[in-house]
Amino acid sequence: MDTQVIKIKSFTFNPFYENMYVLFDETGECVIIDPGCSSERERSALAAWIESEKLTPVKLLNTHCHIDHILGNAFVMDKYQIKLYTNEAEIENLRSADIYASTYGMPTPKSPMPDIFIGDGDEITFGNSTLKVLFVPGHSAGHIAFYNSEQNFVINGDVLFHESIGRTDLPGGDFNTLMHSIQTHLLTLPDATMVYCGHGSETNIGHERLHNPYINMQHS
Repeated sequence: MDTQVIKIKSFTFNPFYENMYVLFDETGECVIIDPGCSSERERSALAAWIESEKLTPVKLLNTHCHIDHILGNAFVMDKYQIKLYTNEAEIENLRSADIYASTYGMPTPKSPMPDIFIGDGDEITFGNSTLKVLFVPGHSAGHIAFYNSEQNFVINGDVLFHESIGRTDLPGGDFNTLMHSIQTHLLTLPDATMVYCGHGSETNIGHERLHNPYINMQHS
């Protein structure tokens, strides 16, 4: 029997250089994670690629709802008529997005509120594929990640970066909470697990275990 394969496409959008992801399998169904498309050019690039691959978006997922990760929420939900899934503790970030947009001088289409709340241990399905939800707060109050054990990868938003971690000086952030999330939910994954980050390049758990100064600081 053929192994089902999830393919991962990333786009880097908006002035914050945020990575958004489209995950799809052989059925053509896909999920869109953290759409940061903030301009007509970026929205068109996303839509054109989805059309070229003949994909059918079925769910919109937010790892968290800081402004750089939700700029395309309204566009994606309206164009594809799909529901938004995120953690309930991210509601406040969604509500305050317009304030942050004006602070940065950015126009922000107001994101719709989530349709479905998800948390630790929940499963997200699309096509023949499944993602497990990990609750990893600390960068924000309700931050979640999406893990697939069969292919050994995690879409982890702004929790763990290549030799760094997410900032904790924004509302809902807490350094100790973030480090606890990393220790209990990410460092327990196999070393070969690929980590797809909300900014910058991907990494893997084994590399971060050895070379991430924040993790090594906890062990020293």
